[in-house]
Amino acid sequence: MKFLTLISPEQLANHLEDPNWVIFDCRFTLKNPESGRQSYDKSHIPGARYAHLNEDLSGKITATSGRHPLPDPLLLAKKLGQWGVNKNTQVVVYDDSFSTMAVRMWWLLKWLGHDAVALLDGGLPLWIKEGREISAVAPKILPTEFHATVNDSMWVDSVDVQQALQQHKIVIDARAEERFLAYIEPLDKIAGHIPGTINSPVEDNLDNYGKLLSADELRTQYQQLIGESPPEQVIHMCGSGVTACQNILAMEIAGLSGSKLYVGSWSEWITDPSRPVSQGE
Repeated sequence: MKFLTLISPEQLANHLEDPNWVIFDCRFTLKNPESGRQSYDKSHIPGARYAHLNEDLSGKITATSGRHPLPDPLLLAKKLGQWGVNKNTQVVVYDDSFSTMAVRMWWLLKWLGHDAVALLDGGLPLWIKEGREISAVAPKILPTEFHATVNDSMWVDSVDVQQALQQHKIVIDARAEERFLAYIEPLDKIAGHIPGTINSPVEDNLDNYGKLLSADELRTQYQQLIGESPPEQVIHMCGSGVTACQNILAMEIAGLSGSKLYVGSWSEWITDPSRPVSQGE
């Protein structure tokens, strides 16, 4: 059985010794990029490797890119092989920030053609709350080869977003409402949102325990957002193409498959002063 979207702590605990399973700790804080790795060194789920958002899961920033461009697929594929991932591996990803970072690796593996990847529901906080095992021991890794089959139909660029909005298609921004409305902007030089986009913060996908809502609840939520629009025409964005992946995952869980990621997102959009910006309601 392959896990393609979510996995529970109990299900993961039953496979900690499985040689065909690989776990990734994706803890990361945007304002303190080393904090995730430091936390990992102190304790992590047994066997987990650490994947750094900036160093492993993103490419080089340019004058016209967002804050987290896509990594070089061949380089990421090489790293995955060095981490012990091949075509037969079940991958599990987690973080400690309401699944807003680990979803990036979930999406990237799908982009590289690896379907057997699942997010640990509730993340490390739920794992610890349930009293499950943690470790500070570095994992023993048997390198292998990972062969990527890149699917670039999963993402769009700024031109695609402009065209989609001109055609009245749905573009969903996953940032917090205060950022979307330009009340605050802690990360980017310009505050606001792309005119015509709608706001659905990732927090709306979660229950009070940090777990994803049920498939039925997510389906109701997203059908209200997208109406009659085909899911594969829906585009997701955020600040830099990271947290928006959680909205994509939520739609997949809901059975609304095929929505796309605007990789550059807001931080790329504002690099061109000719692109329109809205602030407020």
